[in-house]
Amino acid sequence: MVAKNAPVLSNRALNRATLKRQLLLSRSAVPVLDAVRGLVGLQAQNTRPPYFQLYSRLAGFDPAELSALMESREVVRIVTLRSTIHTHTAEDALTLRPLVQPARDRELNMFRGGLTGVDLDRLTELARELVEERPRTMKELREELLQHWPDADPRALAVAARCGLPLVQVTPRGQWGRSGQVALTTAEHWLGGPPLPAASPDDMVMRYLGAFGPASVKDMQTWAGLTRMREVFERLRPRLATFRDENGVELFDLPDAPRPGPDTPAPPRFLPEFDNVLLGHADRTRVIPPAYKGRNGVGNQSYGTVLSDGYLAALWRLDGTADDATVTVQALGGLGPAAREEITREAVDMLKVMSPAPAYDVRFDTFIDFGD
Repeated sequence: MVAKNAPVLSNRALNRATLKRQLLLSRSAVPVLDAVRGLVGLQAQNTRPPYFQLYSRLAGFDPAELSALMESREVVRIVTLRSTIHTHTAEDALTLRPLVQPARDRELNMFRGGLTGVDLDRLTELARELVEERPRTMKELREELLQHWPDADPRALAVAARCGLPLVQVTPRGQWGRSGQVALTTAEHWLGGPPLPAASPDDMVMRYLGAFGPASVKDMQTWAGLTRMREVFERLRPRLATFRDENGVELFDLPDAPRPGPDTPAPPRFLPEFDNVLLGHADRTRVIPPAYKGRNGVGNQSYGTVLSDGYLAALWRLDGTADDATVTVQALGGLGPAAREEITREAVDMLKVMSPAPAYDVRFDTFIDFGD
Protein backbone atom coordinates (compact mmCIF):
# COMPACT_ATOMS: atom_id res chain seq x y z
CA MET A 1 0.00 0.00 0.00
CA VAL A 2 1.28 3.46 -0.93
CA ALA A 3 1.96 5.64 2.09
CA LYS A 4 -0.34 8.66 1.99
CA ASN A 5 2.44 10.92 3.21
CA ALA A 6 4.92 9.80 0.55
CA PRO A 7 6.20 12.85 -1.37
CA VAL A 8 4.75 13.37 -4.85
CA LEU A 9 7.18 13.67 -7.75
CA SER A 10 5.90 15.55 -10.78
CA ASN A 11 6.40 14.19 -14.27
CA ARG A 12 9.13 16.75 -14.92
CA ALA A 13 10.87 15.78 -11.69
CA LEU A 14 10.84 12.15 -12.82
CA ASN A 15 12.12 13.21 -16.22
CA ARG A 16 15.07 15.10 -14.79
CA ALA A 17 15.92 12.33 -12.31
CA THR A 18 15.91 9.71 -15.06
CA LEU A 19 17.97 11.83 -17.45
CA LYS A 20 20.50 12.48 -14.69
CA ARG A 21 20.92 8.75 -14.03
CA GLN A 22 21.14 8.14 -17.76
CA LEU A 23 23.94 10.74 -18.19
CA LEU A 24 21.70 12.76 -20.50
CA LEU A 25 21.54 16.04 -18.58
CA SER A 26 25.26 16.58 -19.07
CA ARG A 27 27.89 14.37 -20.63
CA SER A 28 29.95 12.39 -18.16
CA ALA A 29 33.70 11.86 -18.02
CA VAL A 30 33.41 8.27 -16.75
CA PRO A 31 35.28 5.61 -18.74
CA VAL A 32 33.31 3.70 -21.37
CA LEU A 33 33.41 0.42 -19.46
CA ASP A 34 32.07 2.10 -16.31
CA ALA A 35 29.27 3.70 -18.31
CA VAL A 36 28.21 0.37 -19.82
CA ARG A 37 28.19 -1.16 -16.34
CA GLY A 38 26.38 1.77 -14.73
CA LEU A 39 23.66 1.83 -17.38
CA VAL A 40 23.22 -1.94 -16.90
CA GLY A 41 23.94 -2.52 -20.56
CA LEU A 42 23.09 -0.87 -23.86
CA GLN A 43 20.20 -1.99 -26.05
CA ALA A 44 21.80 -3.44 -29.18
CA GLN A 45 19.43 -5.11 -31.62
CA ASN A 46 21.39 -3.30 -34.30
CA THR A 47 25.14 -2.81 -34.25
CA ARG A 48 25.47 0.99 -34.28
CA PRO A 49 23.04 2.10 -31.52
CA PRO A 50 25.39 1.37 -28.57
CA TYR A 51 27.92 3.78 -30.06
CA PHE A 52 25.35 6.55 -30.49
CA GLN A 53 24.00 5.89 -26.99
CA LEU A 54 27.45 6.48 -25.54
CA TYR A 55 28.14 9.50 -27.75
CA SER A 56 25.09 11.24 -26.27
CA ARG A 57 26.19 10.41 -22.73
CA LEU A 58 29.98 10.66 -22.54
CA ALA A 59 32.30 13.63 -22.92
CA GLY A 60 34.90 13.15 -25.64
CA PHE A 61 33.55 9.75 -26.66
CA ASP A 62 35.47 7.98 -29.41
CA PRO A 63 33.69 5.00 -31.03
CA ALA A 64 37.01 3.20 -31.19
CA GLU A 65 36.94 2.91 -27.38
CA LEU A 66 33.86 0.71 -27.30
CA SER A 67 35.08 -1.21 -30.34
CA ALA A 68 38.37 -1.95 -28.56
CA LEU A 69 36.49 -3.23 -25.51
CA MET A 70 34.60 -5.60 -27.77
CA GLU A 71 37.86 -6.77 -29.33
CA SER A 72 39.39 -7.40 -25.90
CA ARG A 73 36.19 -9.18 -24.82
CA GLU A 74 35.58 -6.82 -21.93
CA VAL A 75 32.11 -6.17 -23.35
CA VAL A 76 29.94 -8.54 -25.40
CA ARG A 77 26.65 -8.70 -27.27
CA ILE A 78 24.20 -11.14 -25.67
CA VAL A 79 20.44 -11.63 -25.26
CA THR A 80 19.41 -10.61 -21.73
CA LEU A 81 16.82 -8.03 -20.65
CA ARG A 82 13.40 -8.38 -22.29
CA SER A 83 14.89 -11.23 -24.34
CA THR A 84 16.66 -8.64 -26.50
CA ILE A 85 20.29 -8.17 -27.46
CA HIS A 86 22.31 -5.92 -25.16
CA THR A 87 25.92 -4.86 -25.02
CA HIS A 88 27.09 -5.78 -21.51
CA THR A 89 30.30 -5.93 -19.57
CA ALA A 90 31.74 -9.43 -19.43
CA GLU A 91 30.71 -9.86 -15.80
CA ASP A 92 27.15 -8.70 -16.44
CA ALA A 93 26.87 -11.03 -19.42
CA LEU A 94 27.76 -13.95 -17.18
CA THR A 95 25.54 -12.98 -14.23
CA LEU A 96 22.52 -11.31 -15.82
CA ARG A 97 21.88 -14.06 -18.35
CA PRO A 98 21.01 -16.72 -15.73
CA LEU A 99 18.93 -14.19 -13.77
CA VAL A 100 16.62 -13.66 -16.75
CA GLN A 101 16.41 -17.37 -17.61
CA PRO A 102 12.69 -17.47 -16.65
CA ALA A 103 11.95 -15.16 -19.58
CA ARG A 104 13.85 -17.47 -21.93
CA ASP A 105 11.88 -20.43 -20.55
CA ARG A 106 8.64 -18.60 -21.37
CA GLU A 107 9.90 -17.97 -24.90
CA LEU A 108 10.81 -21.63 -25.33
CA ASN A 109 7.35 -22.72 -24.18
CA MET A 110 5.89 -20.96 -27.21
CA PHE A 111 7.74 -23.40 -29.48
CA ARG A 112 7.13 -26.65 -27.59
CA GLY A 113 4.82 -27.89 -30.33
CA GLY A 114 7.75 -28.09 -32.75
CA LEU A 115 9.94 -30.00 -30.30
CA THR A 116 7.97 -33.21 -29.85
CA GLY A 117 10.37 -36.05 -29.17
CA VAL A 118 13.34 -33.71 -28.67
CA ASP A 119 15.49 -34.31 -25.57
CA LEU A 120 16.13 -30.71 -24.55
CA ASP A 121 19.01 -31.59 -22.23
CA ARG A 122 20.72 -33.48 -25.03
CA LEU A 123 20.00 -30.63 -27.46
CA THR A 124 21.59 -28.10 -25.12
CA GLU A 125 24.63 -30.32 -24.62
CA LEU A 126 25.04 -30.88 -28.36
CA ALA A 127 24.56 -27.20 -29.19
CA ARG A 128 27.21 -26.26 -26.64
CA GLU A 129 29.68 -28.71 -28.20
CA LEU A 130 29.00 -27.27 -31.65
CA VAL A 131 29.39 -23.57 -30.83
CA GLU A 132 32.40 -24.13 -28.60
CA GLU A 133 34.13 -26.14 -31.32
CA ARG A 134 33.90 -22.97 -33.42
CA PRO A 135 31.44 -20.05 -33.55
CA ARG A 136 28.41 -20.97 -35.63
CA THR A 137 25.73 -18.99 -37.38
CA MET A 138 22.19 -19.80 -36.38
CA LYS A 139 21.68 -21.38 -39.80
CA GLU A 140 24.65 -23.69 -39.27
CA LEU A 141 23.48 -24.60 -35.78
CA ARG A 142 19.97 -25.30 -37.01
CA GLU A 143 21.21 -27.57 -39.79
CA GLU A 144 23.42 -29.54 -37.40
CA LEU A 145 20.58 -30.05 -34.94
CA LEU A 146 18.22 -31.14 -37.71
CA GLN A 147 20.49 -34.11 -38.40
CA HIS A 148 19.65 -35.40 -34.92
CA TRP A 149 15.95 -34.46 -34.92
CA PRO A 150 14.85 -34.36 -38.58
CA ASP A 151 11.14 -34.31 -37.70
CA ALA A 152 11.38 -31.28 -35.43
CA ASP A 153 10.59 -27.74 -36.48
CA PRO A 154 13.90 -26.14 -37.54
CA ARG A 155 13.04 -22.79 -36.00
CA ALA A 156 12.04 -24.42 -32.72
CA LEU A 157 15.39 -26.22 -32.57
CA ALA A 158 17.24 -22.93 -32.96
CA VAL A 159 15.07 -21.25 -30.32
CA ALA A 160 15.74 -24.12 -27.92
CA ALA A 161 19.49 -23.72 -28.34
CA ARG A 162 19.28 -19.94 -27.94
CA CYS A 163 17.11 -20.20 -24.84
CA GLY A 164 19.12 -22.98 -23.23
CA LEU A 165 22.58 -21.47 -23.66
CA PRO A 166 24.12 -18.03 -22.92
CA LEU A 167 25.15 -17.31 -26.50
CA VAL A 168 27.24 -14.26 -27.37
CA GLN A 169 27.86 -12.73 -30.78
CA VAL A 170 31.56 -12.91 -31.54
CA THR A 171 33.56 -10.12 -33.15
CA PRO A 172 33.93 -8.54 -35.64
CA ARG A 173 30.14 -8.33 -35.35
CA GLY A 174 29.28 -5.11 -33.53
CA GLN A 175 32.64 -3.39 -33.91
CA TRP A 176 32.76 0.16 -35.19
CA GLY A 177 33.54 0.42 -38.89
CA ARG A 178 33.58 -3.35 -39.35
CA SER A 179 31.00 -5.85 -40.46
CA GLY A 180 30.38 -9.51 -39.86
CA GLN A 181 27.57 -12.00 -39.80
CA VAL A 182 26.11 -13.16 -36.50
CA ALA A 183 28.26 -16.04 -35.28
CA LEU A 184 27.66 -17.46 -31.82
CA THR A 185 29.49 -19.22 -29.03
CA THR A 186 28.86 -19.52 -25.30
CA ALA A 187 29.68 -16.67 -22.97
CA GLU A 188 31.90 -18.91 -20.86
CA HIS A 189 33.90 -20.05 -23.87
CA TRP A 190 34.29 -16.56 -25.35
CA LEU A 191 35.20 -14.95 -22.05
CA GLY A 192 37.52 -17.73 -20.94
CA GLY A 193 36.09 -18.44 -17.52
CA PRO A 194 33.64 -20.64 -15.67
CA PRO A 195 29.98 -19.74 -15.24
CA LEU A 196 29.31 -17.20 -12.50
CA PRO A 197 26.39 -17.25 -10.06
CA ALA A 198 23.31 -15.44 -11.24
CA ALA A 199 22.98 -11.85 -10.11
CA SER A 200 20.68 -11.61 -7.12
CA PRO A 201 17.27 -10.02 -7.69
CA ASP A 202 17.99 -7.63 -4.81
CA ASP A 203 21.19 -6.36 -6.39
CA MET A 204 19.50 -6.01 -9.76
CA VAL A 205 16.68 -3.90 -8.29
CA MET A 206 19.24 -1.60 -6.67
CA ARG A 207 21.19 -1.26 -9.92
CA TYR A 208 18.02 -0.63 -11.89
CA LEU A 209 16.95 2.15 -9.55
CA GLY A 210 20.42 3.64 -9.78
CA ALA A 211 20.11 3.86 -13.57
CA PHE A 212 16.36 4.40 -14.08
CA GLY A 213 14.81 5.45 -10.78
CA PRO A 214 12.62 6.56 -9.19
CA ALA A 215 10.50 3.72 -10.50
CA SER A 216 7.62 1.40 -9.71
CA VAL A 217 7.68 -2.37 -9.40
CA LYS A 218 5.95 -2.61 -12.77
CA ASP A 219 8.59 -0.33 -14.31
CA MET A 220 11.39 -2.64 -13.19
CA GLN A 221 9.54 -5.74 -14.36
CA THR A 222 9.01 -4.19 -17.79
CA TRP A 223 12.67 -3.25 -18.09
CA ALA A 224 13.95 -6.68 -17.08
CA GLY A 225 11.27 -8.85 -18.64
CA LEU A 226 10.74 -10.52 -15.26
CA THR A 227 7.66 -11.09 -13.12
CA ARG A 228 6.88 -11.41 -9.40
CA MET A 229 9.33 -8.73 -8.31
CA ARG A 230 7.00 -7.17 -5.72
CA GLU A 231 8.36 -9.35 -2.93
CA VAL A 232 11.91 -8.22 -3.75
CA PHE A 233 10.92 -4.56 -3.45
CA GLU A 234 9.14 -5.27 -0.19
CA ARG A 235 12.24 -6.99 1.17
CA LEU A 236 14.29 -3.95 0.18
CA ARG A 237 11.76 -1.36 1.35
CA PRO A 238 13.70 -0.48 4.57
CA ARG A 239 16.70 0.43 2.40
CA LEU A 240 14.74 2.50 -0.13
CA ALA A 241 13.06 5.88 -0.35
CA THR A 242 9.44 5.93 -1.49
CA PHE A 243 7.47 8.49 -3.48
CA ARG A 244 4.28 8.78 -5.47
CA ASP A 245 3.82 9.94 -9.03
CA GLU A 246 1.04 12.30 -10.07
CA ASN A 247 -1.31 9.34 -10.51
CA GLY A 248 -0.64 7.98 -7.02
CA VAL A 249 1.57 5.07 -8.15
CA GLU A 250 4.21 4.13 -5.58
CA LEU A 251 7.79 4.73 -6.69
CA PHE A 252 10.99 3.43 -5.11
CA ASP A 253 14.46 4.93 -5.23
CA LEU A 254 17.89 4.82 -3.68
CA PRO A 255 17.85 7.29 -0.78
CA ASP A 256 20.94 9.21 -1.88
CA ALA A 257 20.35 9.08 -5.63
CA PRO A 258 20.31 12.43 -7.46
CA ARG A 259 16.89 13.96 -8.10
CA PRO A 260 17.47 17.33 -9.79
CA GLY A 261 14.83 20.00 -9.71
CA PRO A 262 12.21 19.97 -12.46
CA ASP A 263 13.55 23.21 -13.91
CA THR A 264 17.06 21.82 -14.44
CA PRO A 265 18.06 22.53 -18.08
CA ALA A 266 18.02 19.50 -20.39
CA PRO A 267 19.98 20.00 -23.62
CA PRO A 268 18.87 18.30 -26.84
CA ARG A 269 20.11 14.76 -27.36
CA PHE A 270 20.08 12.47 -30.39
CA LEU A 271 19.26 8.91 -29.34
CA PRO A 272 19.47 5.85 -31.58
CA GLU A 273 16.71 3.32 -32.09
CA PHE A 274 15.88 1.17 -29.04
CA ASP A 275 17.56 3.47 -26.51
CA ASN A 276 16.82 2.12 -23.05
CA VAL A 277 15.77 5.52 -21.69
CA LEU A 278 12.65 5.10 -23.85
CA LEU A 279 12.13 1.45 -22.90
CA GLY A 280 13.12 1.27 -19.25
CA HIS A 281 9.69 1.87 -17.69
CA ALA A 282 6.14 0.61 -17.97
CA ASP A 283 4.94 4.23 -17.73
CA ARG A 284 7.04 6.02 -20.32
CA THR A 285 5.37 9.41 -20.05
CA ARG A 286 8.38 10.66 -18.08
CA VAL A 287 10.18 10.83 -21.44
CA ILE A 288 7.47 10.33 -24.09
CA PRO A 289 4.60 12.84 -24.03
CA PRO A 290 1.21 11.08 -24.23
CA ALA A 291 0.49 12.77 -27.57
CA TYR A 292 3.55 11.05 -29.06
CA LYS A 293 2.92 7.57 -27.67
CA GLY A 294 3.88 4.99 -30.28
CA ARG A 295 5.47 7.58 -32.57
CA ASN A 296 9.03 6.41 -31.85
CA GLY A 297 8.47 3.00 -33.41
CA VAL A 298 6.10 0.59 -35.11
CA GLY A 299 5.97 -3.04 -33.98
CA ASN A 300 9.55 -4.28 -33.65
CA GLN A 301 10.92 -1.32 -35.57
CA SER A 302 12.23 1.68 -33.67
CA TYR A 303 13.37 5.08 -34.92
CA GLY A 304 16.12 7.40 -33.86
CA THR A 305 14.68 10.02 -31.51
CA VAL A 306 15.54 13.55 -30.48
CA LEU A 307 14.98 14.77 -26.94
CA SER A 308 14.27 18.48 -26.55
CA ASP A 309 13.83 19.90 -23.05
CA GLY A 310 14.16 16.30 -21.87
CA TYR A 311 11.22 14.87 -23.83
CA LEU A 312 10.73 13.10 -27.14
CA ALA A 313 10.24 15.87 -29.69
CA ALA A 314 11.40 14.54 -33.06
CA LEU A 315 12.64 11.57 -35.06
CA TRP A 316 15.90 11.56 -36.95
CA ARG A 317 17.81 9.65 -39.57
CA LEU A 318 21.42 9.73 -40.74
CA ASP A 319 22.08 9.20 -44.45
CA GLY A 320 25.37 9.55 -46.16
CA THR A 321 28.33 8.41 -48.14
CA ALA A 322 32.05 8.65 -47.51
CA ASP A 323 31.89 12.22 -48.83
CA ASP A 324 28.64 13.63 -47.49
CA ALA A 325 26.35 13.01 -44.52
CA THR A 326 22.89 14.38 -43.80
CA VAL A 327 20.86 14.30 -40.60
CA THR A 328 17.15 14.71 -41.30
CA VAL A 329 15.00 15.69 -38.34
CA GLN A 330 11.21 15.20 -38.34
CA ALA A 331 9.58 17.30 -35.63
CA LEU A 332 6.60 15.57 -34.03
CA GLY A 333 5.12 18.90 -32.97
CA GLY A 334 6.05 22.52 -32.90
CA LEU A 335 9.74 23.29 -32.45
CA GLY A 336 10.53 26.94 -31.99
CA PRO A 337 13.54 28.68 -33.58
CA ALA A 338 15.66 28.39 -30.42
CA ALA A 339 15.01 24.64 -30.11
CA ARG A 340 15.82 24.11 -33.80
CA GLU A 341 19.06 26.02 -33.41
CA GLU A 342 20.09 23.91 -30.39
CA ILE A 343 19.18 20.68 -32.18
CA THR A 344 21.14 21.75 -35.26
CA ARG A 345 24.25 22.45 -33.18
CA GLU A 346 23.92 19.07 -31.46
CA ALA A 347 23.51 17.32 -34.81
CA VAL A 348 26.61 19.00 -36.25
CA ASP A 349 28.66 18.06 -33.20
CA MET A 350 27.46 14.46 -33.52
CA LEU A 351 28.35 14.28 -37.21
CA LYS A 352 31.88 15.48 -36.52
CA VAL A 353 32.46 12.44 -34.30
CA MET A 354 30.12 9.77 -35.62
CA SER A 355 30.43 10.26 -39.40
CA PRO A 356 33.60 10.00 -41.49
CA ALA A 357 32.18 12.33 -44.15
CA PRO A 358 34.00 15.68 -44.49
CA ALA A 359 30.80 17.45 -45.58
CA TYR A 360 27.50 17.36 -43.73
CA ASP A 361 24.08 18.93 -43.56
CA VAL A 362 21.16 19.10 -41.10
CA ARG A 363 17.63 19.30 -42.46
CA PHE A 364 14.22 19.66 -40.84
CA ASP A 365 11.34 17.91 -42.55
CA THR A 366 7.63 17.58 -41.90
CA PHE A 367 7.51 13.92 -42.95
CA ILE A 368 10.06 11.16 -43.31
CA ASP A 369 9.22 7.68 -44.50
CA PHE A 370 11.39 5.92 -41.92
CA GLY A 371 10.11 2.60 -43.18
CA ASP A 372 12.44 2.75 -46.20
